[in-house]
Amino acid sequence: MSETKNIIHPFPPLFDENSDTLILGSFPSVKSREAMFFYGHPQNRFWRVISALYGEEAPDNIEDKKKLILSHNLALWDSIQSCTITGSSDSSVKDVVPNDLSLIINNSKVDRVFCNGALSHKMYMKFIFPITNIKAKKLPSTSPANAAFSLERLIEEWKVIKIY
Repeated sequence: MSETKNIIHPFPPLFDENSDTLILGSFPSVKSREAMFFYGHPQNRFWRVISALYGEEAPDNIEDKKKLILSHNLALWDSIQSCTITGSSDSSVKDVVPNDLSLIINNSKVDRVFCNGALSHKMYMKFIFPITNIKAKKLPSTSPANAAFSLERLIEEWKVIKIY
């Protein structure tokens, strides 16, 4: 049984001065917190989606994941800085403290935001959009919990990142 606890986001955002597109998750899963990096659950389709969009091999280690993101001027972060959560369940999230995006916004070219899933988008629009004034597009979650979307359908929906 998963324990409910208040957790502070354990690792930093990924971006550099050339990043122009920010992809926001909601909050790291248990597996991502253990790996200390984004989308650490082996069943999460995020890395397969991004690599397919850019015609590259899916990375299998953190260094290659960082290279994939930064080589395409992307940035990764999450909408939530801390929350009370049971395991990795988005539906259990409460006591939300939003992330401050100013570090990324002020030190990159980010002018586009995409949210990986409904919770990320909801938290962004509620807490962060009033500060950044950058509209965010909600994309279907790459989480294995989003069984309604096949990998192919996710890739199709996520193509907007390249053309938006």
